[in-house]
Amino acid sequence: MLKRCSCGGDMNLVLRTVIFAKKVNINNVPVYNCSMCGRNDVFPGVKEDVGKLVGQLGSKPSPRSIPFDQVHEWAGVLSQAMNRSDSLQAAVIARAAEERVNQLLDLWLIASSLEDETWKMELSNRLSQLSGQYIS
Repeated sequence: MLKRCSCGGDMNLVLRTVIFAKKVNINNVPVYNCSMCGRNDVFPGVKEDVGKLVGQLGSKPSPRSIPFDQVHEWAGVLSQAMNRSDSLQAAVIARAAEERVNQLLDLWLIASSLEDETWKMELSNRLSQLSGQYIS
């Protein structure tokens, strides 16, 4: 997945570690990286959620590492796609996203049959993290 950098180079989508306050490593954050100038831009579909996570850490966070791919569905799909391929290719990402959506829908049916509204809401939120990524 490519994007054009302001320097004219191509930006590739990669998973990177974002460091907050020199203490917290947020691993597997989707980031566009320019090989020409080295610029990094957090993927627009997760930027707000990374910001919320950083906000929850507070101004004096304790040292730790957070696996973003376990917190955010889109990062999880990209991590899964990366495990299947050397790079983030659109076809591999689409396949991983489809599989994850199907898994979440299966779980939603179970939650619905159990009439577990809390679980259904959580699954709906997870599904919305995936559906918005293709629109961006």
